[in-house]
Amino acid sequence: VSAQGWLGWLAWHEVLGECLVAWVTVRLAWGWLGPRHARFSSFVVRPGAAWRYACQLARGQAPRHLGHNPLGGWMIVAMLAVLSATLLTGWLFTTDWLWGYAWLAELHEGLAWTLLALAALHVLGVLVSSLLHQECLVCAMWHGRKRPPAAGDQA
Repeated sequence: VSAQGWLGWLAWHEVLGECLVAWVTVRLAWGWLGPRHARFSSFVVRPGAAWRYACQLARGQAPRHLGHNPLGGWMIVAMLAVLSATLLTGWLFTTDWLWGYAWLAELHEGLAWTLLALAALHVLGVLVSSLLHQECLVCAMWHGRKRPPAAGDQA
């Protein structure tokens, strides 16, 4: 790759990082100030509750949730944490203090790969939940609505 091609990619990489900083900021604000099912307080549950849900899901008996299910809630926390760490390490790599350190570049890359793995697991979880509850969760994520609750559904 030519030096100019590399610099062009690096510029886009930095712009993407800056856009993602804005997105994380908005999502964190939305998690505290947004509507009921977007708030962290409505979907971040104790780890034991998430484990019980995972066991129910493995048996095909996981209850439907009108908001995020317990695993989905923890996935959002994990993705936001890993994305934030990826953004932080990317920014630190541009500072005079940590410019050029190989360990930081490796950490940044490892976090990026971890984020991709979490995203793949998130997509898999959405597909499994969509099939289990016979509803389009992607549609619900887009417009924020689900069909009305039925007996056994959880808020």
